[in-house]
Amino acid sequence: MTITLKTALRSTCVAASIAGLGAFAAHAEPKTNMMHQWAQGSEAAAIAKLGEMFEAAGGTWEQTAISGHTSNTLAKLRSDVVAGNAPAAVQLKGPEIAEWNATGATANLDETAAAQGWDDVVAPELLTVMKPTGSWVAAPMNIHRVNWLYSSRTILDELGIDVPKTWDEFNAACDKIQAAGKICIAHGAADWSDTTTFDSVVYGMDQELYRKAFQEADLDALRSDGMIAAFAQLRKMVGYMDDGINGRSWEQSMTMTMTGEAAFFLMGDWTVASANLAGFSEDKDYYCTQTPVDWGGNGFILNSDSVVFFKQKDADYVEGQKLLAEIIMSPDFQSTFNVAKGSIPARTDVDLSVGGFTKCQQQGLEDLKASVSEGTLVRSMAHNMTVLQKYRGAMMEVITEFVADDSISAEEAANQLADAVELQM
Repeated sequence: MTITLKTALRSTCVAASIAGLGAFAAHAEPKTNMMHQWAQGSEAAAIAKLGEMFEAAGGTWEQTAISGHTSNTLAKLRSDVVAGNAPAAVQLKGPEIAEWNATGATANLDETAAAQGWDDVVAPELLTVMKPTGSWVAAPMNIHRVNWLYSSRTILDELGIDVPKTWDEFNAACDKIQAAGKICIAHGAADWSDTTTFDSVVYGMDQELYRKAFQEADLDALRSDGMIAAFAQLRKMVGYMDDGINGRSWEQSMTMTMTGEAAFFLMGDWTVASANLAGFSEDKDYYCTQTPVDWGGNGFILNSDSVVFFKQKDADYVEGQKLLAEIIMSPDFQSTFNVAKGSIPARTDVDLSVGGFTKCQQQGLEDLKASVSEGTLVRSMAHNMTVLQKYRGAMMEVITEFVADDSISAEEAANQLADAVELQM
């Protein structure tokens, strides 16, 4: 699929539409209570901008922030729906959108989408996610790239190491860095961090294996020699980490790389926003490149935050849903939100050369286009964009136990991965 850049004319028309809706919404007293997981840091700052724009357009904004895992949000959502008190708007993504759509609880956004021309401007790879049965039930807020490798310029310059492009080059660089008495990989203790790293390992070694194992939950792929090789690479990488990962946050891991305490950090593009907010600079303190791939070309592991809307009986909340959906899909919000979040817009007609987008973000868009063109784009298992949560949770448990326990062999881990998923079928 090819992403087509649209003209600025449509952006202007949509902005005018938002302004007009704002005047109407003020009369209708639109309200919303958005449930989300962004309680801290740059993510909380990004969602705050959405609230500010909603109120500026005449709406009454309330939010319910639920920290931690997606499972925490889902538990609260199920409880509210069963109680007949479904929230107006919820931050959900990937297969969870289709699952909730199948219950009949989601609202239909087709009228708003048609008025704003969403089909013409949303990145094609997101359409089936937001329209699981052909009608819009969710609005995408961004496109994240999961497979970024952040490299410490200080260490690479000091040791004369180039940014590695393959896993063999990565291992060779780490051997040299460790020999110099330095930490090669900055890493924290969280199952999603372990799985984010493993996403990049499996994808970078064999993208077809990634699709079979992590997008289809194919048991043979999960148990295959390729998966064993991927776990062996992960075991090697755990050996390149220091002993202080327990209790370390991803932000602390990020800082280790930016300050030259560690050479590499594997993490999504939200790192860009946090690093720059902390005063670190691209190319001066760190380089951002795709994580290694053994098959050449451009790769992109996609994650996308979105807001799903649930049916409401109160007319004010129904009007609030229309207003919120229009704002989320406006070029102004897509630009402001993604500059703050480190990601790139879900709309393909936003100009990233203006508005404060960083070089890494601009590179992310170029790599996305190249990956789409080359057919290498995949959605992230680690960030809940592929298999159902029950399969993802089972996989994450095995992967993080493997990282924590060096007595588990790569062969045992691959079998455990397949067994854990099979138990959920």
